Amino acid sequence: MPELEYKDFFHSKSLFCLCENTPRIKPLMVVCKDADGMVAAHLLAVVRFRASWFPPLFFMHARVYGEGEYETSEYSKDMLFGMMNEKLTHHLRNKVLYIEYSHISQKMFGYRQFKVSGYFPVHWMSIHNSLHSHAPKERLSLKMLKRIRHAEARGVTTNVVATPDDFRAFIKLLKRHNIMKPKRYIPDEQFFANLSQTGKGKMFVTKVHSHVIGCSAVVFSNNNAYLWYSAFRRKSFAPYHPDIMTIWGTIENAYREHCNHVFFMDVGLPFRRNLFRDFILRFGGKPVSTYRWFRVNIHWINSLLSWIYRQ
Repeated sequence: MPELEYKDFFHSKSLFCLCENTPRIKPLMVVCKDADGMVAAHLLAVVRFRASWFPPLFFMHARVYGEGEYETSEYSKDMLFGMMNEKLTHHLRNKVLYIEYSHISQKMFGYRQFKVSGYFPVHWMSIHNSLHSHAPKERLSLKMLKRIRHAEARGVTTNVVATPDDFRAFIKLLKRHNIMKPKRYIPDEQFFANLSQTGKGKMFVTKVHSHVIGCSAVVFSNNNAYLWYSAFRRKSFAPYHPDIMTIWGTIENAYREHCNHVFFMDVGLPFRRNLFRDFILRFGGKPVSTYRWFRVNIHWINSLLSWIYRQ
């Protein structure tokens, strides 16, 4: 592992070590060096061991968040990315079912390099809230403000996980909430147990009368907050608005930490009707159309999907 001043948590030594110590996860770091042996760029991929209800029942897939981190402007960023992506793709071609790149900073970044390596793009939706120009409450509608104040008056609070009981409730709710969402990958609890120790992440629980009704996990990178995982008990505690209060508590904490933005990591496909996307937008966020890039390591399936998602 090269000794660098990591800026991007999703390509950091902290996340590498966190994944290395989590069951069923294997991190891979691709590093580019110049002629003098100095690191020019690096990229972190996370290989996950997964189970499915349908064949293949067990498989592995690789996930990359963003396009990596670059230490010099001497070389073209596109060129360095192309080299790292080619190396990663070659290394994983017989080891994982598919490779997924998400949260690319610019929609068209690496387009040619992805295409050359056999990836296909899928339109996706990204949402972020700006915190540096206005206070979060200034972006809320009167109806949303009223619901938040009503829930607060009834005793709903969102706080950092601080006790073993809170942690167990966090894990239980997160797993139960996502059990019927096959694409949503939830790491082993060891991942979350070690997350706060990195100094780059926090876990929150939303409570009312000692009942945990919502939870979230947030990481901090480049002075931004990223809402990575969340879960709510919408039906059981509907009058207390657990979904609203959990997201709101996360946004408020990021504002107190003087973050520039809050990014919502998994808003989903840009369908005309997307209930979760519409819900997140009620907090005053900005929607951005982007791509996620995929490569299936079964040639005929990748060719078929490339044709289906052709531009």
